[in-house]
Amino acid sequence: MLDELTTYLPLVAALLALLAGVAIGKAWERYKLRDGRWIDRRRARDSHHYVLGLSFLVANQIDLAIEELSQAARVDADALEIHLILGNIHRERGQVARAIQVHQALLQRPKLTRLEHTYVLLCLGLDFKRGGFVDRAVEAFKEVLRFDAANYYALLNLQKLYEEQHQWVEARRVREQLVTLTGPESPARSQAILAFIENAIGVDALKAGDTALAARSFSQAVDLEPSTSPAYLNLGDVRLAGGDAAGAAQAWERMIETRPDRAYLVFERLERFYTDAGTPERFAERCRRLIAANAQDWRARLALGRHLARAGRSAEALDVLLDALAHNPHGLSVHQAIWQALLDLGLDRALVERYIAQAKDAVFYLDPHVCLNCHYRSTELLWQCPHCHEWNTFVEERLAPKKDSVEL
Repeated sequence: MLDELTTYLPLVAALLALLAGVAIGKAWERYKLRDGRWIDRRRARDSHHYVLGLSFLVANQIDLAIEELSQAARVDADALEIHLILGNIHRERGQVARAIQVHQALLQRPKLTRLEHTYVLLCLGLDFKRGGFVDRAVEAFKEVLRFDAANYYALLNLQKLYEEQHQWVEARRVREQLVTLTGPESPARSQAILAFIENAIGVDALKAGDTALAARSFSQAVDLEPSTSPAYLNLGDVRLAGGDAAGAAQAWERMIETRPDRAYLVFERLERFYTDAGTPERFAERCRRLIAANAQDWRARLALGRHLARAGRSAEALDVLLDALAHNPHGLSVHQAIWQALLDLGLDRALVERYIAQAKDAVFYLDPHVCLNCHYRSTELLWQCPHCHEWNTFVEERLAPKKDSVEL
């Protein structure tokens, strides 16, 4: 019997040591020694004030959330996460100075872990950015990256700051780092943003008179992301300015192939090129192919109608333009083109009546565009939203033709 006990004694001792280790680990997880006394780490988070504060925050009842979270912070003044939340709430409410004060006070705490220090710095950078303190925000985000070189949100905000200052080369450098990281953006979206930044570098180079750098940047943009519409436009313009009209047309045609929904941006350029080349029928054929591929394409119809009218084929032009009107009765440019065609045809009464019958439900507007991300509105197609600073988020807002109600 004694021999059996002796055999199992090491196993029992090992089990007791394991249980003791688990118990000590759980205690260490919950408690820590500070200034000679043990602090319960869960005390603030177990407080009903903390739970209520988070509930009010989710419900967007900000004042109540601040009140409850402040109470929770008084239960345990060392609860870092509660003070971080409070500082972030102040920033989002526009109380930037107070947010900065909270986060700077947290940075003065001794013995912050590397992760805690990094996160407080990130919040402080967001405070400076919100307050318009660009230089201080840049330094804060750079400091975050010294602690954590792969911090996605520090890189993202640093890129946005560089973009706002039109420091496109720096923005590209940061975006190239982001492309290699896994974040909320898909790899395709991240690559597309890099292409738009490359296009912006080309635009700046063109303004500075460096056409060679501009052409390289525009070509690089379309290589990075073939759907970068403004890069095709700009590349064609650079080639045309350099005397390469055929190369310009090639760039514009390629844009139509990759982004047929943006084809209208190059209609005037291509029509001028094919007319100068003595082959205007190629432009008309291009418009017809677009219409065949997309029956709703009113812009291709408008371009074709104007082209036919300029060629003296006003009757054909009017038919095409009235067809465009059927697909977009609210576009002022369509109505203007139709009236020009009617004038060319001597305001024939039957044709005018045909137009009036088709346009009776129209409400004129100047082809407005809306940002899909923040709903900012613009009469022009913008490549970067001036409000939320996202790239390539504008679409044309279409008002559907009025349908007759069905009586039951």
